[in-house]
Amino acid sequence: MKNFIYLFIAASIFSCKDVKKETVETPEATETEAVVVESNYPEALVKVFEAHGGLDQWKKMRFLEFTMKKNGVDEVTSTDLWNRKSLVETPDHKLGYDGKQVWLQNKNDTEYKGKPKFYYNLMSYFYAMPFILADDGIVYSDIAPLVFEGKTYPGIKVGYESGVGESPEDEYALYYNPDTYKMEWLGYTVTFFTKEKAKEWHFRKYSEWEEFNGVLLPKTIVRYEYENNLPTTVHSENNFYNVKLTKEQVNQDIFELPEDAQLVE
Repeated sequence: MKNFIYLFIAASIFSCKDVKKETVETPEATETEAVVVESNYPEALVKVFEAHGGLDQWKKMRFLEFTMKKNGVDEVTSTDLWNRKSLVETPDHKLGYDGKQVWLQNKNDTEYKGKPKFYYNLMSYFYAMPFILADDGIVYSDIAPLVFEGKTYPGIKVGYESGVGESPEDEYALYYNPDTYKMEWLGYTVTFFTKEKAKEWHFRKYSEWEEFNGVLLPKTIVRYEYENNLPTTVHSENNFYNVKLTKEQVNQDIFELPEDAQLVE
């Protein structure tokens, strides 16, 4: 996925010593910086942003961190929302992005199973919905509503300009509740591995939200099986906890390449 996804993430090690995660005061955004030109977005998408606390409020936030269970252990994802540097930490590994390159550090002899360049910002991308769909280089268009279990969800299709991110051929579809304008579904294609426009749509459902600093973020995201480009039955779910969303910048050292880490090509 994109910057986040392959693109869509908490402490690094220097000489085998942990770097303390500290936040540092950053000046408040100026009035000019805080103003969002909402006319750049479809009217329905603006309403979705507003239903989740507003894009202006989101843009004031600098640091995001959350924990989720993966393979029975805690996985902590930390992201600087302004520069998209990221760190994903488990008991066995650290996976980071320093703004230019992806790196992987093994804490022990346990082999990392996965694709680091695909995963380093994957969950932060899913978690930061719908606000991540306000990124630069996005092209919006219409898409047919999603009908699931007798309910109809209007949608907004999202594509990317050529050369944006690792996988500019990716496409997304945000489906929202027509009464509340809260996001309820995300449809997406995966082109990271083929580098070609995909035909299969995958789906995740957003149904529970929590408020942090005036912004609604998902408590649970449910991944669905799919058939004929429609969701069918539940595949699995991700639950998020220990969430931090702040205006302060985190110590940038946590994203830097540790001495004993390897760069991911």
